[in-house]
Amino acid sequence: MNAIVVTGAHGQLGRRVVALAAERGDGDEVAAYSSADLDITDADAVAAAVSAGATVINCAAYTAVDAAETDESRAMAINADGPRNLARACGRVGARLIHVSTDYVFDGTATTPYEVDATPAPRSAYGRTKLAGENAVREELPEAVVVRTAWVYDNTGKNFVTTMRRLEGERETLSVVNDQVGSPTFAVDLASGLLEIHADPTLSGRTLHYTNAGQASWFELARAVFTHIGADAARVLPCSSAEYAVPAPRPAYSVLSPSAWIDAGLTPARPWSAALSAALARST
Repeated sequence: MNAIVVTGAHGQLGRRVVALAAERGDGDEVAAYSSADLDITDADAVAAAVSAGATVINCAAYTAVDAAETDESRAMAINADGPRNLARACGRVGARLIHVSTDYVFDGTATTPYEVDATPAPRSAYGRTKLAGENAVREELPEAVVVRTAWVYDNTGKNFVTTMRRLEGERETLSVVNDQVGSPTFAVDLASGLLEIHADPTLSGRTLHYTNAGQASWFELARAVFTHIGADAARVLPCSSAEYAVPAPRPAYSVLSPSAWIDAGLTPARPWSAALSAALARST
């Protein structure tokens, strides 16, 4: 039996990791910590929560991308200092760490999928803090696994897909940006990928990318949501990022290459359209 410590356990991804670990019944003892249960910026609290031989899956993060532009110190504490504390605690007791990062560490100017060794160049406060977290983890625990992902959604809670479902019932038409491209990623699939890493103790000291396969714009994703729920996709209209101004710049191109993931012998992710269909068919 292996212990799994999940931080950010009440968040979109953390909830799925905890639930999936329980569903699989592999005998793993799961310790689920929400931000209220465990403040990862508190080094002493983190040290007390991490036990020898455990796998820590760090889903805790400051994810308010626009708010981070004026709250970068708080974002840095959660996204960089917290992961450093986790990595240090793991190193002291011989625990593993799987740390979740983001496409926002890149500038979004590429035209082909980002490989894991592409040069980071974040354009937002959120991206800077997440890159600082990656670097802190690698410095403290070189054997940690860093998993970058992008465009994560679930069929519950507050995210792009659930927002599109809600707006379909509230508006005759809606405009969605069509000049930002990425790979929509179902939280259940990402959670499964993280647990697959946990199940293979030989995986260490790697940076990996995990998203559902393929790419789409936000506009295309919104239309796909409408189509899947039986609504008229023509009600979704395209607009440019310039027409939808937000405080933090978004990467125009966020597609992450799966090459390192596949080369590690891990299960390739299914296409984003298939994952979206499965998400929208789920009741929970």
